[in-house]
Amino acid sequence: MRRDFWVRPARLFFEIALIRFFLMNKTVIEVQVRAVLPTSGGCAVFLGNGDKVFIIYVDQSVGSAITMFMRGTVKERPLTHDLMGHLMTALGARVERVIINDLKNATYYARMIIRAENELQQKKIIELDGRPSDCIAMAVQQKAQIYVSQEVWDEVDDMSDVLRKMEEDGIKPEIEPGSEAESGEEE
Repeated sequence: MRRDFWVRPARLFFEIALIRFFLMNKTVIEVQVRAVLPTSGGCAVFLGNGDKVFIIYVDQSVGSAITMFMRGTVKERPLTHDLMGHLMTALGARVERVIINDLKNATYYARMIIRAENELQQKKIIELDGRPSDCIAMAVQQKAQIYVSQEVWDEVDDMSDVLRKMEEDGIKPEIEPGSEAESGEEE
């Protein structure tokens, strides 16, 4: 009887997870933040891989956060995404991956997958809906992988030539792999 007490919930959890896996399982493509460039209305975040690059426009504060995380900027006081990261760490959680999963009416949608483990080594996977900009910032901060669903990937325009042309023309992106960390403060 005691064994049955634990088997039923475990079986139910497994069946729900299996159903969710098959319903949510989409082909995804891994991407990286290639550059962040200021625009008149915020920042353009270039995401892509060797095959394609596309742009997501974000507000200035999140663009700055992504840039600081990429550069490893040491901040005097924690900013919003720093606070979120500290909170997750304190709760035994971390961003496992981010998936930009939909594009509707020029608006991107994303999911952040979080893995949490408590003091009893019980593990839990949490999936949250979030703005792609915040999800990207958290993924960059925690060095988590970023993915784009195949449907979104097929729908976006390839901006590889634009990024390459800007680099050739000497327009420096805010993010340069391997750049030195800078000190910054934003209150």
